[in-house]
Amino acid sequence: MKCARLFRPLVVIAIAVACAPVQSVLHAAGGPGTAAVAANSMPLKVDRLDPSIEQLIPASAVLERVATGFKWLEGPVWADDSLYFADIPGNSIRKWTPGKGVTTLLTPSGYKGSTPYGGPESGSNGMTLDPHGRLTVAGHAQRDVYRLESLQPGSPITILADTYQGMRLNSPNDLVYRSDGSLYFTDPPYGLRTQQDNDPEKQLKVNGVYRIPNALAQKPGATPARADLQLLSSDLPRPNGIAFSPDEKYLYVNNSEPKKIWMRYRVMPDGTLTEGKVICDATSDARPGGPDGMKVDTLGNIYSAGPGGVWILSPEGKHLGTIVMPERTANVAWGGADHKTLYITASSSIYRVHLKVAGAPLTRSR
Repeated sequence: MKCARLFRPLVVIAIAVACAPVQSVLHAAGGPGTAAVAANSMPLKVDRLDPSIEQLIPASAVLERVATGFKWLEGPVWADDSLYFADIPGNSIRKWTPGKGVTTLLTPSGYKGSTPYGGPESGSNGMTLDPHGRLTVAGHAQRDVYRLESLQPGSPITILADTYQGMRLNSPNDLVYRSDGSLYFTDPPYGLRTQQDNDPEKQLKVNGVYRIPNALAQKPGATPARADLQLLSSDLPRPNGIAFSPDEKYLYVNNSEPKKIWMRYRVMPDGTLTEGKVICDATSDARPGGPDGMKVDTLGNIYSAGPGGVWILSPEGKHLGTIVMPERTANVAWGGADHKTLYITASSSIYRVHLKVAGAPLTRSR
């Protein structure tokens, strides 16, 4: 694997901490929140590759599983003291609240046909918040980007983007707002039935990174400004996770396959991208998982799903360490009152770990 700088051989350190189990109502096969299963705490395993990781992860940190019983979870975002997340195979957006368990906010969240979807990922995917606290969603199998006008069940929905130059989007995957009110998103084919470039329903030849210039200003229920949608990059075969540096000078976009890489682009004053550069390459790492959803902390460090768990990179792409996860990892989100709790969505479960540094806010004001 190659990142911004060479690092010493990987060493796994297990931090064993005695901790009483945390009780929580979890999601099980019978439906959201139907099984009272005790969440468990486990020793946090960390590949510590650089001394600076000690400034980020407490020596006493533990990994807590707070909900389980799913198949593939994505899109975590913290709002109103709860964690919202996408249950992709369940075609739903769920809500987990400490002490209350899991409820359903929206179903279906993606595909709305009357017949079985016929693909593995029928639901929505990545989510974020706009400055007004509205949940913005990568529709994935619905092949659009939409916004919920409130966090209440039955909220009106506004479509922000669904086509580019008259052709349907592939399956928007992840998204992030910029302080000028524009919205950036990735559009690989993972939400299509075959997840391949030759899928018969795929209309666009590219798997792009896009920008909606005035997404924040779009009025509730208004038609998308389809002619304004900008294709910023088409050089990645499977663009996936996306995040801004805290100062918004750079946009990070990772690519899941065939190369497992993290890219950094310089953001121009008009919102376009330039100077695309590979800052980390994990292609040679054969552990389960690849570059996927990511966020940044207030220091500019990147926390991204990757091979084996959550990769922590410096702003320049140096691999500082990996939080080793017990199952394949999809995405992360900052939460809690101090914004220092990292929530992690994985194959079947939601985990969390308390860190020393706070996450950068999802939205910024100019």
